[in-house]
Amino acid sequence: MSKLFRSLACCLSLFSTTSGVITQRDGRDVTQAAVDAMMALYDNTTGLWDPNNPGSSWWQSGVALWTLSEYMIKSGSRDYLPQALNTVEIQRAPLSWWPEGGGDFRADSTDDTGWWALAMTSLYELTDDEEYLNIAKEDEAYMFDYWNTTTCDGGLIWNIPNRTYHNAISNELYLELTAKLHNLIPNDTVYLSHSLMEWEWFNNSGMINSQNLVNDGLTDDAACVNNGMTTWTYNQGVILGGLVELSKATGDTSYLDEARRIADAVVSSATLVDDGTITEPCTSEEECEPNGTAFKGIFVRELAKLDAALDDHPYQTFITNNALAAYENARNESDFYGFLWQGPFDNVTIGTQEAAVDLLVAAFLG
Repeated sequence: MSKLFRSLACCLSLFSTTSGVITQRDGRDVTQAAVDAMMALYDNTTGLWDPNNPGSSWWQSGVALWTLSEYMIKSGSRDYLPQALNTVEIQRAPLSWWPEGGGDFRADSTDDTGWWALAMTSLYELTDDEEYLNIAKEDEAYMFDYWNTTTCDGGLIWNIPNRTYHNAISNELYLELTAKLHNLIPNDTVYLSHSLMEWEWFNNSGMINSQNLVNDGLTDDAACVNNGMTTWTYNQGVILGGLVELSKATGDTSYLDEARRIADAVVSSATLVDDGTITEPCTSEEECEPNGTAFKGIFVRELAKLDAALDDHPYQTFITNNALAAYENARNESDFYGFLWQGPFDNVTIGTQEAAVDLLVAAFLG
């Protein structure tokens, strides 16, 4: 079936149903069309997505690789596996701006390393090739080297060259990575101990505010208190994935309870949800670039993990309604998706497109 015909068929099916719900088959086609469009942004020479766009960044290709791997796991498709393997082969080389890392995605910030490391865990699940698991383990060790032993009673620092800033996202990624590694490796005790240590520190750090939302990080002074900075959607999301993995690792459902409190705070937030549609504290693609356009997709991917772990699946309707909104309002005729899921379509970057793919996978393949 051609891409154009598939898109038309999906569109007709979507708006001809009286229930307003896409069927499973239609949803798979809608999702595949968005993945095909995402891969139109792929550059085989560099192994990166959208590399010539000044609104793209290296870490977003790590997220795109994670997104693509999760899509292939859930859909059963292997159409883009050669591109995924090509990305690893090229991008695992030492970074030109941070050769000190030595390659294998060891970057000059702990969060950039974490995105690629989690992509490696999904690629391992997809291929059963231990090379990717070994890269993830190598990245975990690199991140742990920057666990602070002098200030803030622990926690990962974000900026490696300057040894500064305890931010939420680096620590959340480390929580999810270590718990995930434990769940992938039989008889592990090391990664579980690191994950438990990370959660104890994070939970006591004050980054989760009184509204049960996660601010960006801690102050850089000796007080090490919540800095009150933006509650980006991805900071609300990655913590959910980490807590789901930690609950799976330990059998302790209290971690799911904590995750649910955060998720409920997001869904009820006037700042992060606009008339039922997930939004970002920044109001336009230009204001959010180069990073913020990917954030909503990361949140909804992790929200779907939590939803799957809860018996009552409380967020499935919310996720599906966001997917329907994005499909109707944020998509152009080429199956590219813009920044605002409530529309209108403005422009596509790898950030906006991978976010849409994450959303559609969560809604229709989860």
